Amino acid sequence: MSGFFETKRVVVTGGAGFLGRYVVQGLQQRGCRQILVPRSAQYNLVRMDDVVRMFEQMKPDIVIHLAAVVGGIGANRRHPGRFFYENLMMGVQLMEQARLHRVEKFVAVGTICAYPKFTPVPFKEDDLWSGYPEETNAPYGLAKKMLLVQSQAYRQEYGFHSIYLLPVNLYGPGDNFDPQTSHVIPALIKKCVDAVEEGRDWIECWGTGQVSREFLYAADAAEGILLATEYYDKPDPVNLGTGREITIRALAETIAELTGFDGQIRWDFSQPDGQPRRCLDTSRAEKEFGFRARTDLRTGLKATIDWYRTHRNQLQFARG
Repeated sequence: MSGFFETKRVVVTGGAGFLGRYVVQGLQQRGCRQILVPRSAQYNLVRMDDVVRMFEQMKPDIVIHLAAVVGGIGANRRHPGRFFYENLMMGVQLMEQARLHRVEKFVAVGTICAYPKFTPVPFKEDDLWSGYPEETNAPYGLAKKMLLVQSQAYRQEYGFHSIYLLPVNLYGPGDNFDPQTSHVIPALIKKCVDAVEEGRDWIECWGTGQVSREFLYAADAAEGILLATEYYDKPDPVNLGTGREITIRALAETIAELTGFDGQIRWDFSQPDGQPRRCLDTSRAEKEFGFRARTDLRTGLKATIDWYRTHRNQLQFARG
């Protein structure tokens, strides 16, 4: 530990969320004594007045922007307008006020959804502008992508220190298991565990199962974000991932095995697959700030399954 964070006032937007809790924990482990998490009940980051008030009250040295309106394919299809507007306004206003309040560094955390639908595999950061994103999540992906444009423009005109990171699909203990908004790993874990507990002999999954995805354990993602916060200060975007892909069919079969579900997996071909493949070139992150993911997929899945089993009844109760 270098001591870099010990004297910094660090605002983590979305710090009470899934990834945010891991980032806050990582800051605590690094000796950061002033971690500030704006909660939505006090600060609506879509409203400029609230953003200004947050900066005036919290006076951060560093802002790590994780707050986002997110969800799986279904949620993106239901709320494309909301996902575009709220993500865009949060990011643009936060970075502008960070500049005006002379924040030392702004860390914008984007999304793999910003990449074009047919990006050559592995995804290289230089290919980010080679096409339009996959349609089901394009509004969300483009809203987050604008933070890269803003970051580079502000660095060029104002000398503002901001960086832009592109994490791949995240998962881990504490993930969102709500079937209305969850991503693929918690959705599959919930289906399999619930089927085992309830004695059902089949589950249904969206799409064909033939598309591929790459997954990064949330604790590893937090480590990458904090390494970049401390050591990276260039305009170029940086991927955060493992560099390894798996088909959704193979993922479902692995989760079924790890949960003890031995029933039938049925595929609903009428539902969309999303982007055909996702796999990142992670060499820039390793070269620039020494990041390499540590948690292999099976180990991470086991930990996530165990967490869901422990909290399953509580989560159901929380949803009423």
